[in-house]
Amino acid sequence: MALFFFLFLWTLTTTTILAIPPPPPIQCTDGTTGCTLHNAYGIWGDRKDCLAPKVIYPTTQDQLLSIVANATKYKLKLKVVSKFSHTIPKFACPASGDSSVLVSTDKYNSNINVNVDQLTVTADAGVSLRDLISKVEDAGLSLVAAPYWEGVSVGGLISSGAHGSSWWSKGGAVHDHVVDIDMVVPATKTEGFAKVLHLDATNQLLNAAKLSLGTLGIISKVTLSLEKGFKRSITYNFTDDTGLEDAFISHAKSHEFGDITWYPSQHMAVYRHDDRVSLATKGDGTNDFLGFQSNLIVVSKSTRAAEKALEKAKNVKGKCAMASSFIGYKKLVANGLKNNLIFTGYPVIGRQGKMQTSGSCLYSSSIDIANACAWDPRIDGLSFYETTAIFPAYKFKDFIHDVKKLRDLNPNNFCGIDIYNGLLIRFIKASTAYLGQPVDSVVVDFNYYRADSAMTPRLNQDVMEEVEQMAFLKYEARPHWAKNRKVAFSKVEKKYTSFNKFAGAKTKMDPENIFSSEWSDELLFGSEGEDYDGCALEGECVCSENRHCSPNNGYFCQYGLVYKEARVCRYSQSSQA
Repeated sequence: MALFFFLFLWTLTTTTILAIPPPPPIQCTDGTTGCTLHNAYGIWGDRKDCLAPKVIYPTTQDQLLSIVANATKYKLKLKVVSKFSHTIPKFACPASGDSSVLVSTDKYNSNINVNVDQLTVTADAGVSLRDLISKVEDAGLSLVAAPYWEGVSVGGLISSGAHGSSWWSKGGAVHDHVVDIDMVVPATKTEGFAKVLHLDATNQLLNAAKLSLGTLGIISKVTLSLEKGFKRSITYNFTDDTGLEDAFISHAKSHEFGDITWYPSQHMAVYRHDDRVSLATKGDGTNDFLGFQSNLIVVSKSTRAAEKALEKAKNVKGKCAMASSFIGYKKLVANGLKNNLIFTGYPVIGRQGKMQTSGSCLYSSSIDIANACAWDPRIDGLSFYETTAIFPAYKFKDFIHDVKKLRDLNPNNFCGIDIYNGLLIRFIKASTAYLGQPVDSVVVDFNYYRADSAMTPRLNQDVMEEVEQMAFLKYEARPHWAKNRKVAFSKVEKKYTSFNKFAGAKTKMDPENIFSSEWSDELLFGSEGEDYDGCALEGECVCSENRHCSPNNGYFCQYGLVYKEARVCRYSQSSQA
């Protein structure tokens, strides 16, 4: 009954577009000193604080030059963060010690210049994606690729490999639509200790700079290619998952922006038929994705409390009931698609700028209202992991087969994933970026419950871990640079054919490693994992001993059920597990 109450309240929130805006990622005790950097979820993978002795807020490119010159001259360490900080790994975390400076592009966001004749837009690195899209659409043009979540900056989204879904034309990754970049990098004394590199297609360094993970310099300006304005037509087809392993390729080839949401516990696949249509096509729809809408704070808190109770009671059937209810609601309201103010039927047709991204919980005219993003760390709402694996397309069929085998042992074990967004399947084209995808690829995202305490195991923990290891170890999938737990980055440098070219570009652009830290080095050059009691519970290691799990709570390190080489923390009532 409680679930229906939650859904009733959730329904009420769909008419509300305002929310308490997310907290700023940087919190300082004294002006711009003694600061702590948080991500949007308020918690890093290792649950440790990210400290920044000093923060600078530049507003011009000349100020960026001054910051880099000072750091070069006095051997300081720099890291850059935007106003959003939506990444899960600690790439933006400054190096330990008093010589580190955090540079925020929050206020470097004044310039957006659209060139209608050349079909390009040039923007300061701190410009928000939504502001960029709005300016482009006002000029009668459209930005083709964008991530589904719009709470990112221009510099941040290309630096982290943000993407939508498409194998068509230039593909779904935003960095593959970059025309040129202005980047401020260290320089010699005679050059004034800093300089601006203007990188375009004639310079191979562009292939490093357009997906740099913030480790090469400070992005100042980005120019992206555009197209004449167009609309999108979207229809969700809810069906069973029979033949999914054969259908995903034809779906990607048939629909320019298509994706697939797979709910394994329900034996359901949702095919998104998403194609461009002309501006003359009737329709003024929007994509207001449910997961990014503002929610009544009481709903987010109650949903979290309900899931915690189900976890504590090891109530798998309760989780399945929750998953079934949520999926049914998503089907009812088309997962947030709106023909006008509400969803009235398929197809939903609207301008590209209204259909490609969403994030209505970001915006507010007041902080005294009762709504917020569901994961806002201040409200005790949702807390989850996000695993994102990127497969060469030719390997993905076998991965689906293995997941189905694991699912068929007990479909209920996947309900914890299906409560969130199931397995979201998207498509990225092969990229020229050194840290982009070397071949046409399939991206899989799945979210699942994260406990309040690092030492608290979660229900069906072994299933999520086996899928995770199946992806990254058996099929050697590559991690999304802005997501994932630490185990996903194991031997990551060996998974990119152009990694040495990126390393060479870094040596040339940042020879003193001013833009590196122990945090970014650990992930970029492949994390080896940790070794402490309970380290496997949060993906800080792959278990090899029972102590890496939680034997006191009945979770022991055991082999996978389908991927036998996997080592997972599985619950057993027997102490001899």
